[in-house]
Amino acid sequence: MQTTAAEETTVLVVDDERDVAELYSAWLGTEHDVRSAHDGHEALDLVDGVDVVFLDRQMPGMSGDEVLDEIDARGLDCRVVMVTAVDPDFDIIEMPFDDYLTKPVGRSDLLEMVETMRTRDSYDEHLQEYFSMAAKKAALESEKNPVELDAHEEYREVSERVEALREEADTAATEIDDFEAAFRDFPGGS
Repeated sequence: MQTTAAEETTVLVVDDERDVAELYSAWLGTEHDVRSAHDGHEALDLVDGVDVVFLDRQMPGMSGDEVLDEIDARGLDCRVVMVTAVDPDFDIIEMPFDDYLTKPVGRSDLLEMVETMRTRDSYDEHLQEYFSMAAKKAALESEKNPVELDAHEEYREVSERVEALREEADTAATEIDDFEAAFRDFPGGS
């Protein structure tokens, strides 16, 4: 994606409920270039050149999950946010999305998420994976009780992966800080 502040973000809203898609498009259209699709096939026809996709999971014909898999298979350079009435379950762990919003969502939720996705897109793959895994963990924690979470090996694996990625990110940040400090101390450094 690699947009700059001066560039307009292209957003694709995918929802089979036309009223919902139109509402989201109107909200987002005040600040972004918006495309709208009402089924999975139409979404795949419109996704090229899109920066952020807001994708409903439950759609007749081709589900949002199938659209997500196809976006991933094509290797498209866009962020995908699931926006759905489907409460998150353990099946989300392996899904290649960037974040998960459970309906109902408001205008500010969508606009903030576009900015979050723009920021995340500037991160390296490691940090993008960290935020994606952290979003999945948070979505599950918002829906499941601690007993349910503890009973699933997949959740424990996600938790461990999030922690490992966080530690790697902390280490990288420390190394950058150390490098910058050394550069400042170097004669002629800033």
